[in-house]
Amino acid sequence: MSTFAEVLAAQLRRDPGRPLVTFYDHATDERVELSVTTYANWVAKAAGLLTDMADLERGMSLRIDLPPHWLSPVFLGAAWTLGLRVTTSDEPDAVVCGPDGLDTWAPRAPALPVLACSLRPLGVRFADPLPPGVLDVGVEIWSQPDGFTAWDPPTDADPATDDLTQAELWSPAATHDLTAAVGSSLTDGGRLLSVADPASPPGMATFTEPLGRGGSLVLVRNPDPARLDGVYDAERATARC
Repeated sequence: MSTFAEVLAAQLRRDPGRPLVTFYDHATDERVELSVTTYANWVAKAAGLLTDMADLERGMSLRIDLPPHWLSPVFLGAAWTLGLRVTTSDEPDAVVCGPDGLDTWAPRAPALPVLACSLRPLGVRFADPLPPGVLDVGVEIWSQPDGFTAWDPPTDADPATDDLTQAELWSPAATHDLTAAVGSSLTDGGRLLSVADPASPPGMATFTEPLGRGGSLVLVRNPDPARLDGVYDAERATARC
């Protein structure tokens, strides 16, 4: 398996109902859990959104400027489904941001597709109107279908990040290097508790490693140190970083 689509398809065949991403926000007491199937549905919707509303296609770049959140792995998957390069550049072809990124990205909306996530529970829309030209993910994503097939699917040679191709992203060497960077000791089928941002290197490994290993990610935003051990035990985590 050397592309995101192949890795996800393998996990859907293996155990589609198991948890893949479990998200906590200790500031709001929000908890969201995505099974492999639910995650795949969200990825399809996000890929459709990036295609239909942002006119993105294979070979282009996407900046995911989000804090630790369950939507970060969703947009990573959508980008790699389309063959986009997930970039940290300030000159991407499009950007997905949260409320804190609006001051930076909204002024560029006339020239750059800007998709904004409210980060409110259940992925709902912003409570207040957004600046002109900024797309509200919580409005636009619901009209997208639960299935998506790229008309020009990426190959294993397509860039997945600024540094790695899709094949390299899922290679044992990349897994080892990224795992070492985040300090994970995850084993196959394990459950990783993390407070790192999966949309930013090296935190990306906190999602790619569990997906590739048939495991799952427990992601905590605004972590309360006094509560992390309780989350670890309640979610039956097997590793943390």
